[in-house]
Amino acid sequence: MIKAVILCGGQGTRIRDVSEAVPKPMLPIGGKPILWHIMKLYAHHGIRDFVLCLGYKGWSIKEFFLNYRAVTADITIELGQAGAVEIHGALPEEGWRITLAETGESAQTGARIWNARRYLEDADRFCMTYGDGVADLDVAALLKAHAASGCTGMLSGVRPAGRFGEIDCDAGKVRHFHEKPNTTGGTINGGFMVFNTSDALRYFRGGDDLNLEQEVLPKLVADGQLAVYQHEGFWQCMDTLREFNMLNELWAKGQAPWKVW
Repeated sequence: MIKAVILCGGQGTRIRDVSEAVPKPMLPIGGKPILWHIMKLYAHHGIRDFVLCLGYKGWSIKEFFLNYRAVTADITIELGQAGAVEIHGALPEEGWRITLAETGESAQTGARIWNARRYLEDADRFCMTYGDGVADLDVAALLKAHAASGCTGMLSGVRPAGRFGEIDCDAGKVRHFHEKPNTTGGTINGGFMVFNTSDALRYFRGGDDLNLEQEVLPKLVADGQLAVYQHEGFWQCMDTLREFNMLNELWAKGQAPWKVW
């Protein structure tokens, strides 16, 4: 079994000018949260069991999914004391299983995964990404490459302009991982990762200060256990108002490359 872990707990301080009412994963692209777009990508590739690691304003994500069917489907309401509500038809998202895990208001990225580990015990592998980036990534190919690598973990490498964790690659493995260098002209961490569950969790520890990028990934690199899958297609995070507007414009024009479903 493979699950998808999505980190949804950050405060998104650089994009607060869009909205302070909801966390960044709930900011809408084409009327649906960017989180929904990420989940649609995984579901398209057959992964429909999700663990959402909540933190900042996590209640808004819970409300969205608790009310999802009533909000998106046709409903008939019979008023009165004996009234009933009938929800019509099946949803495209029928069969999704979503665990909404409270992983701490101020927990770091690695701590969120560790705090949700009990929901991963029945998964041989888990995918992981952040709740603020979309791509036309071939998740099935990523999983196949990870299995063939023999490594505990694999991350996706992309090549946009810098300000993210830069990686040095050699023969399909990560040799060095530099978290957010000042300048970069090479491959960066695109955020879409996959791990062997039992092996990967040995690199984690308790404590809300555990940072995935600064502690866990470098340890995997040091042991030669972090491979890279080079993604040459579309990838874009949503970290600023400009990026938020750009993604919405692509969707409105019917030119959203990440819409593979």
